[in-house]
Amino acid sequence: MASPLVISIDAMGGDHGPSVILPGVQKAVQALGAKKVRFLLHGDEAAMRAVLATHPELAGCCELRPADSVIAMDAKPAHAMRRGKGSSMWNAVESVRTGEAKAAVSAGNTGALMAISRLLLRTVGNLDRPALVANWPTMRGATSVLDVGANIVCDAERLVQFAILGAAYHRAIHRVAQPSVGLLNVGVETEKGHDDVRSADKVLRSVGLDIDYRGFVEGDDIAKGTVDVVVTDGFTGNVALKTGEGLARFFRAELRKTFTENLLARLGAVVAQGALRRMSARLDPGGINGGPFLGLNGIVVKSHGGTDAGGFATAIRMAVDLAGSDFVAEIARNLSLAPAGDFEPARERTVA
Repeated sequence: MASPLVISIDAMGGDHGPSVILPGVQKAVQALGAKKVRFLLHGDEAAMRAVLATHPELAGCCELRPADSVIAMDAKPAHAMRRGKGSSMWNAVESVRTGEAKAAVSAGNTGALMAISRLLLRTVGNLDRPALVANWPTMRGATSVLDVGANIVCDAERLVQFAILGAAYHRAIHRVAQPSVGLLNVGVETEKGHDDVRSADKVLRSVGLDIDYRGFVEGDDIAKGTVDVVVTDGFTGNVALKTGEGLARFFRAELRKTFTENLLARLGAVVAQGALRRMSARLDPGGINGGPFLGLNGIVVKSHGGTDAGGFATAIRMAVDLAGSDFVAEIARNLSLAPAGDFEPARERTVA
C-alpha cells in the first residue's frame, strides 16, 4: 500500500491563522477524496487544538507540530531569516528540506516566506531568485502569469529563466503538453519595449529550449488567453494581478446590485441563478488562490493572506498536484540549456 503524500502547513500564517487555515485543510481533504494525504500542522498547539475540536474528522490525517513563534505579516524578510528559526513558517519549510514533507503551504508574509524558502531550500541551477506565479482565469481556461511580486526588477536573463519556470509549471498544473509562452510588452512589434524585454525576446527566439515561444503579448492578451504563460517582471505582474482581482470583485458587486435593485431584476436573477452562480465562481479570486515559488529545490505554495477556507483549500490542492509532478526536475533540465552571460547589456529602461 502506497504511503500517503505529506503536506506541511503553516497553521499560523495569514490574517486569520488557524480559524481559517484548519477549515481550509478540511475542505481540501474533502476535495481530494480518495487521495491519501497527511498534514503536518505547525503553530501554537493550544490555538490549533481549539479549532480542531470543532473538526474532529481531521484527527486521523493531521499531526500537530508546536512552534515557538509566529512571523508577523509586516516582518522584514531579513528579520525573518535572522529570528525566524523555530517559527511556524520556518518549520513548515524545514519539513520540505528534510524530506519529511513533499510541499509546504503558507498564507503568511510573502517576503519572509520567500527569504526562508530560499535560505532553506536553495534555488535550482544558476537561478538567482525564485519567481511567484499566479493562475489567471481567461476565455480559454487559465493562464499562468509570472512574476507577480517576488522580483520587482528583472533583467533579460531572469525573464528567460521565468519562461522556463512558467512552462514547466503550466504543464504540471494544467496538463498542457506544450504550453505556449509570451513576453508581456507594450506592443507586439519586435522593436517595442525596453532593452531587457527585447534582449530576452531575441534569446527565446534563437535558443533551442523546449518551449513554444510566441513572442510579445500585450495586457489584454492575459484575459484573452492568447498564450498559456505570460512572463513579466514582478512589479508589472503584481500590479496586473491586483488590478485583475479588484475588477473581479467590482463585477461581482455590480452583478449583485443590478439583480437586486427591483422586483423584475430579482425575478431575472431567479431564472438565471445557475449561470450567475457559475460566473461568480469564475470571478472569485479564492477559486484561483495559491502561487508557488518556482525555481526552488522543493515546493512552497504561497496563499493570499486574507483568503477564506475555500481559497486555502485551493492552495493545498495546488501543492498536492505539484508534489505529484516532475516539474522541479524539468526546470533543472531546461535551465541547464539556457545561456548565461550571453545577453545584450541593458543600457536604460526606455520604452520604444
